Amino acid sequence: MLDCSVKTPCIGVCSTGIGDTVCRGCKRFSHEVIHWNSYSPEQKRVIDDRLAGFLSQCVANKLRITDKSLLRWQLQVQNVRHEEHHDEYCWVFSLLKAGAGQIDSTRDFGFEVDLHYRQLSLVELREQIDAEYLVLSQAHYDRYIAVPDLFAGTTE
Repeated sequence: MLDCSVKTPCIGVCSTGIGDTVCRGCKRFSHEVIHWNSYSPEQKRVIDDRLAGFLSQCVANKLRITDKSLLRWQLQVQNVRHEEHHDEYCWVFSLLKAGAGQIDSTRDFGFEVDLHYRQLSLVELREQIDAEYLVLSQAHYDRYIAVPDLFAGTTE
């Protein structure tokens, strides 16, 4: 990846202000939302990589890219904002966010839905992927960030 600055993942739907430890919008941890502007480019890249990896995993569990160049072309033609340095599974999620209800043939966009999820509309599928992405981010936070105070309740 070129040494470019990492754009904020904020999508303007922050839930950390109402007490969530993981933002329902961008999936960053509350302290990452608060301190984003003070992070170095490398720190931002680490966060961006984690988020892209989680999203890619959630999408790849339900969709398969059949033609990466067609997908890239459609993103350009449709003028869909996406991060070029992310993988194609993140790209297809950007496409679904921009217009899942307007896609009649997924083949025309270079992807197909896994057989187990074809009964869902693309809007429902997008919402399910987003919900799983939040669960994965929350689980990561709970496992690696929210460390209980081991000394709480002890007296000397």
